[in-house]
Amino acid sequence: MINNLNLVSIIIPSYKGSKTLPKLVEELIGTFLNFKIEIVLVNDFSPDDTHEQCVILFEKYAHIITYIKFSKNFGEHSAVMAGLKYSEGDLAIIMDDDYQNPPSEALNLLEYSLKNNYDVVYTKYLTKKDSWFRNLISKIANVSAELLLKKPSSIYFSSFKLIKRNIVNEIVKYTGPFPFIDGLILSITQNIGSFEVRHDKRIVGKSGYNLYKLIKHYGNLTTNFSTIPIHLFSILGLIITVLSIFFIILIVVEKIINPSIPQGYSTILTAVFFFAGLQLLFLGLIGEYVGKILKNVNKENQYNISFLKKKDN
Repeated sequence: MINNLNLVSIIIPSYKGSKTLPKLVEELIGTFLNFKIEIVLVNDFSPDDTHEQCVILFEKYAHIITYIKFSKNFGEHSAVMAGLKYSEGDLAIIMDDDYQNPPSEALNLLEYSLKNNYDVVYTKYLTKKDSWFRNLISKIANVSAELLLKKPSSIYFSSFKLIKRNIVNEIVKYTGPFPFIDGLILSITQNIGSFEVRHDKRIVGKSGYNLYKLIKHYGNLTTNFSTIPIHLFSILGLIITVLSIFFIILIVVEKIINPSIPQGYSTILTAVFFFAGLQLLFLGLIGEYVGKILKNVNKENQYNISFLKKKDN
């Protein structure tokens, strides 16, 4: 199977990765000497000197590197989508720029894929060397994906993964403004494998994910690729309506039996605040869906490229 492998694409979305990218690219090229590779660097409008470092790398390895720079920060998944679109390999490996996934593990992932027949191979970690907050959010997102997207429990949604060309071709057909790569993968195939790799501690800089970006990513997972949340709220609304009817009947019966019972001020206030809060929450959820529909109808860009250098063929 190795002899039939024409090209391997390594896609690296980057944000504030100028201190790790040069070493990562150099080591990847040295590690994959027995394979023909291309490296697609996608600069998600990083505020540091990532652009300058990527231009230097492109000029040094113009036969290997394709470099894409966004006109503003569109997010990791949009960067991966651009990388997939401009990749040409039979297999595409997606990895971060922070050097927490060593190039040797990328090679191990490739060799595992060649020995098996999975459309997609996700990596998983024996020990994940991220902050407790990042690990917590990742765990919540993975559990949510099991409930909302029917993700197999044995699969961990890692950003470090390998995808076959036929799946890549289907993924890049999605042109909406809120791409979620893992959701797209699950909508295309169930032939998914898992491979354990080493995860190193970040030695330079800190994660580009802040609380806002993590919440936004979680929102895309729950509202852009699943209608389950709105179904749950519909069921909750029905249950509360039924309970409210029983509560009203109970109050009426109690008043008939004992006319001297005063009206419950605290009960009324509690009910008003509860239902007002529930309505606002439900309206907010509907607003999320409507907002995404509006942006899709208006054909908002998934990303916009301000600088592009394709590798020499």
